[in-house]
Amino acid sequence: MTRKSKSAPPVSWALQHAKARFSELVRRARSEGPQHVTVHGREEVVVISAEEFRTLKGSMTGAALIAALQASPHRDIEIEPERRPMPVREVDL
Repeated sequence: MTRKSKSAPPVSWALQHAKARFSELVRRARSEGPQHVTVHGREEVVVISAEEFRTLKGSMTGAALIAALQASPHRDIEIEPERRPMPVREVDL
């Protein structure tokens, strides 16, 4: 762990410390914000709370897909699926 000062919370965690103290890492991500994890001195991942992740990612409403389809130059093309009769097997009751 790297500390800004003696009283400041860790800014980054070395991978081996993050693994050994994972519960603390999760608790701090929830209470103090993003926790950076380094591998061989390079920052590799950031652990954030689920709430912060949902805020950053946005809701999964499909609005982006709808907007993309509406913006398509091919939106006026009619697509009619080919209908084929489905085979039906005999059933003895």
